[in-house]
Amino acid sequence: MGLVSQTWVWVGFRLEGPCLSMIRMTLLVRHDACGLCFSDTKVIRAGQDHPRVHKDMGSDPVVLGHEVCMTVVGVGDSLRELYQPGDRFVVQPDIYVNGVGVAYGYEICGGLSQYSRIDRRVLCGDDGSYLVPVRPDTGYAEAALVEPWACVSAAYRLQYRTALKDGGTTWIIGTSPVEADRPFVISAGFDEASYPRRLFLTNVPSRFRRWLIEKSAALGCEIQDATDLESPPLSPVDDIIVLGADPETIETASPHLAAHGVFAIMAHRPLRRKVRVDVGRIHYDRLLYVGGRSSDIAAAYGGVPVQPALRPGGTTWFVGAAGPMGRMHVQRALHGSSGPSTILCTSLRERRLCAVRSAFEAQAQAQGVALTCVSREIEKEYRRRVEDADDLACDNIVVLAAAPDAVAEAAEHLAPGGTMNVFAGLPRGSLIPLDLSDVYLNDVRIIGHSGLTTDDMRLMLQEMEEGSLSTARSVVAVGSLDAAHEGLRAVAEATLSGKVIIYPNIRTFPITSTADLRDRLPTVYARLRGGAEWTTDAEAAFLEALL
Repeated sequence: MGLVSQTWVWVGFRLEGPCLSMIRMTLLVRHDACGLCFSDTKVIRAGQDHPRVHKDMGSDPVVLGHEVCMTVVGVGDSLRELYQPGDRFVVQPDIYVNGVGVAYGYEICGGLSQYSRIDRRVLCGDDGSYLVPVRPDTGYAEAALVEPWACVSAAYRLQYRTALKDGGTTWIIGTSPVEADRPFVISAGFDEASYPRRLFLTNVPSRFRRWLIEKSAALGCEIQDATDLESPPLSPVDDIIVLGADPETIETASPHLAAHGVFAIMAHRPLRRKVRVDVGRIHYDRLLYVGGRSSDIAAAYGGVPVQPALRPGGTTWFVGAAGPMGRMHVQRALHGSSGPSTILCTSLRERRLCAVRSAFEAQAQAQGVALTCVSREIEKEYRRRVEDADDLACDNIVVLAAAPDAVAEAAEHLAPGGTMNVFAGLPRGSLIPLDLSDVYLNDVRIIGHSGLTTDDMRLMLQEMEEGSLSTARSVVAVGSLDAAHEGLRAVAEATLSGKVIIYPNIRTFPITSTADLRDRLPTVYARLRGGAEWTTDAEAAFLEALL
């Protein structure tokens, strides 16, 4: 690929004692390409207060860059049977050691540097090695973009519990005399095969209460009354079940729901008002609100499972589609033959949305997919298509704009059985009014997550290397290491519609769009696909010209 360096120079170390042991368990890697992410700008804004930064940035600065492709250039003695110079990897950056996060590009020196050390934390973390091997012929940029692409793909494979948490804590809350005579029962998930260890009861109807007490005694489940909604005996709680349509009870109990918890609403009447829901926690803590009209609580969990995949032949709305991640979601929706038949893309800025339209309109038309792109800048058209469109019922809504108003507006257009995925990470504490009646009356689901696992990385890398999906299609600009600040500014100010790739071993080359390569580097431009799409051939020509 045009980068040659096998020299490993250790500066400032005496090769003895603990230092020698550290070197023996270390790889020296060269960063070949690094994608810029909006998350990088969050570290710049938050500094020491960023939740993934656990060190003193004054004495040990953060080196950003977690979307990175690397090549091994030096191998410690203890690793020589496993690694050799020339081995190539991408890294799953969400690294944990003994339950503590030490993410690549946050705690560990990231991809916006020419070289870095890979030590025990990466090679022997809680999930084993966080390095994923890359084939020798895979392009640097397309490999670096496996990380954000894996986040996109993983969002459509989210799985949630379909029963009470085995060994967990369940809190059941009665709300209204209207529900008192209903024959509530838990037909599954509260038996010998699986049951919670603790059960809290608040104003539970007498008949159901007796059933729960008898069942708990037979199973050995600890049972306790919880008289104060604001302060249960134990918090957080894995499962909260509210019997009745009472928005105040839901709002009071919700903050006590544990990460990966499930909140079930059992009612057959609409709520009298919208409920303020912490959508930030839905995203970061993977909370799930379910419900049902029947008297069987188990049916609320397993009766209508979450369907995060886009409904084949359905209608999908991408809210905030003009950014880099939005572009990936649109490309994925058009990938294969089982995607939606109607795609609506909206964004604030018309110019960036035009780039999405230009990139995908011809493909959508060829596949028979109705693709509509409309921005808020064209207010009249936007209102006609969205705000005043009573018939706009979406099977899937993916929110890519970290804006509470966007979530609230989009939720109004979920079709029965539809799913809204809050992919953009709103801060915890972002309380948004939502009609949770739809959860149990119309079986809608509101989910959200943008994380990934090492397995997600492997699956995405395999899909890319087999030629099924082009990750490099997301690239809209490239630059050198000393232009990274310029690229990060472009990301923060949302001036580009796709991914910016930094090549750390090129020292001086400004952030340049693929279109502008026509004049700046015509030999590189000539190797773009369709005059726009970054390719491994274009990358090779780029490196040959500038290294």
